[in-house]
Amino acid sequence: MSDDPDGGAPAGLYVHVPFCHSKCPYCDFFSEVGSGLQSAFVDAALREAEHHAAGRGPFDTLYLGGGTPSVLSPDGLAALVEGLGRVCSFTPDAEITLEVNPDDVTPRVAKLWRELGLNRISVGAQSFNEDELRFLGRRHTAHGALRALEAVREHGPPNLSIDLIYGFCGQSSTSLRESIDSAFSFAPDHLSCYQLTLEPRTVFGRRHARGELQRLGEEEERTCFLIVADAIRSRDFDHYEISNFARTSLVRSRHNQKYWCHTETIGLGPAAHSYRDGRRRWNVTDVADYVERVRGKGDATVGSESLTQKQIRLETLLLGLRTANGISVDFARTIDSGLDIVAALVHEGLVTMGGGRVTPTLQGFLLADGLPLRFDLE
Repeated sequence: MSDDPDGGAPAGLYVHVPFCHSKCPYCDFFSEVGSGLQSAFVDAALREAEHHAAGRGPFDTLYLGGGTPSVLSPDGLAALVEGLGRVCSFTPDAEITLEVNPDDVTPRVAKLWRELGLNRISVGAQSFNEDELRFLGRRHTAHGALRALEAVREHGPPNLSIDLIYGFCGQSSTSLRESIDSAFSFAPDHLSCYQLTLEPRTVFGRRHARGELQRLGEEEERTCFLIVADAIRSRDFDHYEISNFARTSLVRSRHNQKYWCHTETIGLGPAAHSYRDGRRRWNVTDVADYVERVRGKGDATVGSESLTQKQIRLETLLLGLRTANGISVDFARTIDSGLDIVAALVHEGLVTMGGGRVTPTLQGFLLADGLPLRFDLE
């Protein structure tokens, strides 16, 4: 894989579905509780697609994220997916992902998702422990998560990804391993395991600022990460990004890899971001405002920026060294003393070098955010 921005790969299409039945206390993604504007949102997203996505492509990914896309009514989801199919061009093998909350899954809707042509489902289980789910403010129970995964496996799209959250006070190493075991009982194709972060604008972030909620210490976080990595790697899963694991390289999240490689992505919906040719733009963060703007001119962009070459190079390091793909030796060679720095990182056991790539080790993943700081991009 090239380190060049875009790299000639097909573009990806993202739709931010901005609705939730309730707001999780750790979530920093934009969403609004309630669904009164569902129909208007779907109409607006399709109009925005006509403005920004028609004539582009063909896209080889469609990612329906949020928010909670599974709160859309069956008719609303069908209108969105089928409408995008008419407006946009997709490759025959396009990866089409839907993020879902376990409480929204039934055998009937799982079958509908498959019939709509969705081929990848990301289930936000987060944990299979009742106390942990209550702490995380999830609206589903452990039993509900198990029931949902059974329905997806029996009736839904073939490619199953499961999300888990770990690394917070009150979670034991035993319960963490048990959640991973529960996830594997459904033979997932992919797991995303995220360490809990206390973002300032969230309920948890505000509680932390008031001293009501503590984060784990650095050594405890390290231990949790190693438990997760060992438990999943031992099942021969491909640890291809710090938080992401795939059964084989063929079922890595094709869409997410576009963000890590500066590949063109078009974002639709409120708060969605797009990237093309070194330029980012983003939409208004309000559902009603989004709908009105798109009705008026087909566009909800409220900001943009052109990345400098230094920014692109820094992001190439930041993102690349979080993945098993790493960075190319040729790219390291363009940085002043870059190969010397790589040699030092190899000596420290943080990266390996081979096949023209510089790739992080497991210990390198633990320090990934700090690795780019070792390079001088001035």
